[in-house]
Amino acid sequence: MFEVLPALDVHGGRLATIGPDGPTPTDAFDGDPLTAARAFADAGARWLHVVDLDLAFDGESRNLDLVEEIASIGPFVQAAGAVRTEDEIRRLVAVGARRVVLGSAALGDPEAAAELISVHAGHLVVGIEVEGGRIRSRGRDPVDLDLMETLGWLVAGDARMFLVTSVDRVARLGGPDVALVRRVARAGRPVLAAGGVSETGHLRDLRAAGAAGAIVGRAALEGALDLGKAFADRL
Repeated sequence: MFEVLPALDVHGGRLATIGPDGPTPTDAFDGDPLTAARAFADAGARWLHVVDLDLAFDGESRNLDLVEEIASIGPFVQAAGAVRTEDEIRRLVAVGARRVVLGSAALGDPEAAAELISVHAGHLVVGIEVEGGRIRSRGRDPVDLDLMETLGWLVAGDARMFLVTSVDRVARLGGPDVALVRRVARAGRPVLAAGGVSETGHLRDLRAAGAAGAIVGRAALEGALDLGKAFADRL
């Protein structure tokens, strides 16, 4: 089943987006992540993608209580935020995250990343942020890695799922990078796609390219995408 995951980016306990200068507050749902989470749950969401921007940019988990509250609402939580350590993974799982996204920055140390993937295989999604055809992470301690070389050792190391983010399309509504998703899907692992999704046609394009699901951020918060229809169709 193709899954649509509305995204809740949180900074200082409030909804935010990632701009060129880092996290920026948003007025959607009056900035309240819990209100947004309940609305998405009511619309039929099975999963919510919750991003801790404090952790991603400052290295401090300030939103664990909020993640726990969101996890209690009903949908499964997939938690993210440039996660790269054992402790960060365990804390997020402890407060109810069903899956945790290992941040792209963690891939700069293949040995340590492979160990985390091995230990937490059942909970871990490997994040791959792509810009200019290379893995270029946002947030703290960015990396710049060859995409296909990195995919090679990740697959060999038994990574079970990828989240591919088209960095230059995040918070824009012009459509996803279908060619990139198709390229990564050829590795033979389930792929979630992020960046540029704003209509059901984009979701169908991603499914046709081999994606197992998509993250919807700005289009979900602003109502550009009819989430109820997307959830009901399950494409």
